[in-house]
Amino acid sequence: MDCETTDSYAFKKAVAECREISEKTSYLEIFSYSDSSLNSIEQHPLSMSEFDNFLHKKGPFEPARLPDGVQLDVGLRLILQVDAQHNDTFAPRCISLPRENYSAMVHALHLPQMAIETSSVVGPFFWSTVDRDDDGVTRLHMIFRKSDVFKKGRTRGWELILSHEFSTGITTGFYKGTPSSSMSESIQQLKACSSEIGHAMLLPLIIFSRESSSASDIRQRDVRHWLQRLERAISTRDGIEVEAYDEYAIDLDAVNRDLVECQAQVLWKRPASYIAIIDSLEEVSRLFIQTLPESRKSPVVEKFQMRMIARLDLYRKRWAGIQMYADTSMQRLEIQRSALYTMMSQKESRLNLEIASDSKKLAHATKRESKSMKGISLLGTIFLPGTFLAVGNMLELLILL
Repeated sequence: MDCETTDSYAFKKAVAECREISEKTSYLEIFSYSDSSLNSIEQHPLSMSEFDNFLHKKGPFEPARLPDGVQLDVGLRLILQVDAQHNDTFAPRCISLPRENYSAMVHALHLPQMAIETSSVVGPFFWSTVDRDDDGVTRLHMIFRKSDVFKKGRTRGWELILSHEFSTGITTGFYKGTPSSSMSESIQQLKACSSEIGHAMLLPLIIFSRESSSASDIRQRDVRHWLQRLERAISTRDGIEVEAYDEYAIDLDAVNRDLVECQAQVLWKRPASYIAIIDSLEEVSRLFIQTLPESRKSPVVEKFQMRMIARLDLYRKRWAGIQMYADTSMQRLEIQRSALYTMMSQKESRLNLEIASDSKKLAHATKRESKSMKGISLLGTIFLPGTFLAVGNMLELLILL
């Protein structure tokens, strides 16, 4: 009886428990040769009938015969699912390929089997390791993904699973993303920078660069402007050249709702998570260079390594700046929240006093009305009996006459 490893057993069990969904699939192949005139970039749809041929380089995917003296330097082979549309495409325990195709892809492309166990992770996630198989082949494995909660009934995010073989310089992988992930732009940049595919961290860096775009800085700036307007509305401070919320002068509930939404915007993309990713990317990039054979340390790869470390350091400082900026915004929001609660308490106290005053006035009016009714009753008790007697005597006289 053959024994399974822990990884293979967990992989088979996880695949069996996953729900299958369908997404449009394509492939991308980039090859660089010692003769640059033969370099190629191919991206085309991939049907399930041709899936196995792509995995095992058969049929139309069979490597071309090279002229004498020409050799393959580096290559990249990816299975893509661009602009994934299914509502549950990033839901836990969902795979967007038939089970047998997913399993075949992981084994044929030597992808990390543990990737399927990360379908439920939250926030940005990066993992890597250097692994050596039973044949002595050393590979760098990476899992890089981010999946968000449902928005308008759909999951969002992206997933990248990579394997780089140090001896051949070939990187293989699976890359999927929803429209919100800007995956199409990442693939376009990857093809434009195809000369740097010899470095296994090229695509992860491209993806992280898009996650670290200026959108985060701009959002924090917009939130600060919003916060200034709220401060003007709550504290009526002078010296802020922004238009006040005139309607907020009486609508404290509206101010409170905006404070909550403003705080949510400040917490968008927590910088600490991305700084941790930067640390991991730096660590694996250094590990890659250390493990890479000397024969493959080309000037292009070494130059990319230096630029990558510099770029990651830039991103670290940017995210640290966003963190400090966001912390200041949060402190100012808390001050305004306290001021708002004080104003609401004062308004409630004034309302209670007005209610008490009105109740007192009503009690006095009721008391006066009660005294008046007693006087009327007393007068009726005194004068009404005599009136009845006089009327009675007049009736008797009329009868006699």
